[in-house]
Amino acid sequence: MIRTSARLLFLLLLSNLAVLGSSLSILRADDATSFELPATDDGIPGAGPIRRYDWFKGLWKERRAAWATKVEQDQKGVVFLGDSITQGWGDDFQGLFPAMKAANRGISGDTTRGMLLRLQQDVLSLNPSAVVMLMGTNDLEEQAEPQIIADNIKLIVDELKKHNPEMPIVLCQVFPSSATKKRPADKIREINKLTAMKVKGDPQITVLDTWALFANEQGDAKAEEMPDLLHLNEIGYKKWAAALTPILATLGFLETEPDQFTPEEGFESLFNGKDLTGWGHDGKTVTPDGRYVAKNGRFIVTTPAEGSRVQQLYTTREFPGNFTLKLEFRATPNADSGVFIRKPQLQCRDYPLAGPYKMLKNYKAGDWNELVVVVKDGVAHCTCNGEVIEEALKVPETGPIGLEGDRGQMEYRRIRISTQPTK
Repeated sequence: MIRTSARLLFLLLLSNLAVLGSSLSILRADDATSFELPATDDGIPGAGPIRRYDWFKGLWKERRAAWATKVEQDQKGVVFLGDSITQGWGDDFQGLFPAMKAANRGISGDTTRGMLLRLQQDVLSLNPSAVVMLMGTNDLEEQAEPQIIADNIKLIVDELKKHNPEMPIVLCQVFPSSATKKRPADKIREINKLTAMKVKGDPQITVLDTWALFANEQGDAKAEEMPDLLHLNEIGYKKWAAALTPILATLGFLETEPDQFTPEEGFESLFNGKDLTGWGHDGKTVTPDGRYVAKNGRFIVTTPAEGSRVQQLYTTREFPGNFTLKLEFRATPNADSGVFIRKPQLQCRDYPLAGPYKMLKNYKAGDWNELVVVVKDGVAHCTCNGEVIEEALKVPETGPIGLEGDRGQMEYRRIRISTQPTK
């Protein structure tokens, strides 16, 4: 009797295992199917093209299936969503963001509608800490109109905001390309214009002017950065990384250590590197509207949600007589700001793109640059990295030092002054 019961139990166990194995096989088959492109556009959100070339369908399924095995691993990372330009970073982002947890969700050939379709599984399932978006160029090749592309981008933004209304979104403008690639400059400008209008005033979104970063005088891509006039080479990726770094640092993902700097003998700091003391907001790390921020040794003038907003912040002290002012600044692409010397403004911008000093040889785009202002007998002599930008800027007898914001993000650090006699 015991042997018979044991035999029955053994057979029942085998039967259950067979059923379980069959169920797992079905589950795996269903999972694989979920990463395939739908056969038609029926019921798919958004509008415009979805690519269904054989090579693309295979790549779509392959990359998405691989990502499904890394959902837990990539939780809370900064997610990069895009097409081949994003895919080109590689999984390690070429070592350009070494201190940041990041996940690459770019698929070569993808369109905005395709990204909208895969948004939940590939992006939202990761509960991102932030999302960096670059998309739209492939839609143009498929003859989609700029309005359709901008509408799809807005749908993606809306879904991201719905998932997490606090999550930062960095929206990179569509890169320049060429009419020879079925991506003419006027169409790309229109996409960027329409998209910027759709997100204008949204503090959750930072629009980064990556179009100006890569465009030549005709508005097309430059072969030295995009050899095929579409995809970035190593030089191009370094430029894109340099443009993103200040934004990601402001959001707290990079450069998280304080700047260890001590003024040279005879100079005193006008910014303590920790808060806005001495600038009308003692003990505060941010102004009420969030425009001016003190973080890890950086005095940040953030990108305005309106696209452009002129605003100033001044020291509570005035500085009469002669002095030497030194500081370093870093600008995102095409950013516009200024340093007020008592009252007159010294234009402080991303000079190569925004001017007015476009011919500087020593300016370092996407990096820190030093301004030195020597005021003597009511005249300021100003240099950037040792090159003269203003030979004799007339200034009043006394007044504060001020920092302006207009468009883009500007950062200042190591702001210091010496009132010792100038030679």
